[in-house]
Amino acid sequence: MTKADIVNEVSKSTGVEKITVQKTVEAFMDAVKIALSKNDNVYLRGFGSFVIKKRAKKTARNISKNTTIIIPEHFIPAFKPAKMFVTKVKNTIKK
Repeated sequence: MTKADIVNEVSKSTGVEKITVQKTVEAFMDAVKIALSKNDNVYLRGFGSFVIKKRAKKTARNISKNTTIIIPEHFIPAFKPAKMFVTKVKNTIKK
């Protein structure tokens, strides 16, 4: 599902114009990006959390040059789904 699909679904289910929904979705994504860039986590009860995870410094190999490189400690954004969300997906999707 793409951002355009989400905009279409929300517009269809709420009756709000697509342009308004698109601006709202983009504003939400910007708010999450800004919060994470300020090292603030975003918690959406019943859906999940957008958090900052710390990756430790590590040694890696560049196979093509056969050299060792050091990857410094860094922070990455991550999403952790809520238990209700995980349960719903597990119980809905059948192989």
